[in-house]
Amino acid sequence: MRRVTWMVAVVMCVALVLAGCGMGKKDAGSIVKDLDHVMGKSSSYQASGSMILNTGQQPQEYQVEVAFSPEHFYRISLTNATKDVTQIVLRNEEGVFVLTPHLKKSFRFQSDWPENQGQVYLFQSLAKSIIADNDRQFTTDKDAYVFDVAANYQNEQLSRQKIWLNKKTLAPAQVQVSDANQNVLVQVNFTNFEFDTKFDKDYFQMERNMTSWNLQQTMPTSADVAVSDADHPAATGDKSVTDKNLSATGGQSDQSKATGTTTKPDSTKTAPATAKAQSIGIVEPYYLPKDVVKQDISDMKLGEDAAVLLRYKGKYNFNLIEVRPQAKSVSLPPGDIVDLGFTVGVMTGNGSKDEPRTLTWTNDGVEFRMFTGDMPVNEMIQVAMATDGQSGK
Repeated sequence: MRRVTWMVAVVMCVALVLAGCGMGKKDAGSIVKDLDHVMGKSSSYQASGSMILNTGQQPQEYQVEVAFSPEHFYRISLTNATKDVTQIVLRNEEGVFVLTPHLKKSFRFQSDWPENQGQVYLFQSLAKSIIADNDRQFTTDKDAYVFDVAANYQNEQLSRQKIWLNKKTLAPAQVQVSDANQNVLVQVNFTNFEFDTKFDKDYFQMERNMTSWNLQQTMPTSADVAVSDADHPAATGDKSVTDKNLSATGGQSDQSKATGTTTKPDSTKTAPATAKAQSIGIVEPYYLPKDVVKQDISDMKLGEDAAVLLRYKGKYNFNLIEVRPQAKSVSLPPGDIVDLGFTVGVMTGNGSKDEPRTLTWTNDGVEFRMFTGDMPVNEMIQVAMATDGQSGK
């Protein structure tokens, strides 16, 4: 009996020694397997927190809300902490919507987003980046597992990211995304993250998310709307716009493209947009690609709205339209959501001379539209991000 008791005591001592040496703790491989299992469940979740961007001239803080359902529906809300301006991205059975409720402005288009793109505030994007990086670095920090992995985002400045996961639930607690010089450009702090959330039936519907702003409109289908947003002054060298009094279509309409005819602006009409355009305040990006310069600025109109047109030429050619739009719902052709950090944009077109890329986004009440036939997507993102925090002149 004494021998048995002695053996038990020895075994317990050995177990204590091994525990003290760290044996029995989870390693990176086992955590990745657990993370993969959580991903495979496709359970719903809801999260909230803050995001700080250091990509501009001044740090900008945003409140972030994220919701995901097993049907792969998404709702993402980004609110400027100082301006109290919110933009919402929805994905449901009807497509992808980008809503700017306070402007009563909405876009709808078909896209695989966010399956084909990473987003720093989405659990799926963070988990996939950890699982995919075989060179991941791993450590622990109090109640969190910490992974240092490669970043895979549209903005090529973002090269590495550190992700803190809750040890009990594997929910993200914090994310820091850095450039090649280890400067933290984006930081997300989750104050709340819950799996297996139950949502109301209409939680991911466009109408509900616009209701609080008293928008009594329904989204038209692509067959019901003339997509004037897809028609534009194309910045493609010889096709650059030179008419100050550009009409709302700004180029060929869908009908004229089909018939092979071209609709030209009526040069006999003058656009009384100068006074209104000046009240908009012209926002000029603080970043331009190398060997690209501003050519000129013109007043114009988009429908009933006064607008300004900024033209840039050089190594790349692009036009930038700025307007404070009236309430409008628009359907766009197939495109992608572009993460600009401070907001999200809609990218359409393939970048050819016949179908220039169009990047549309809204910030601080101004709608921006960038058109180019030769500028790379990454440069478009850099220019768009360089409009944030710029006061109108």
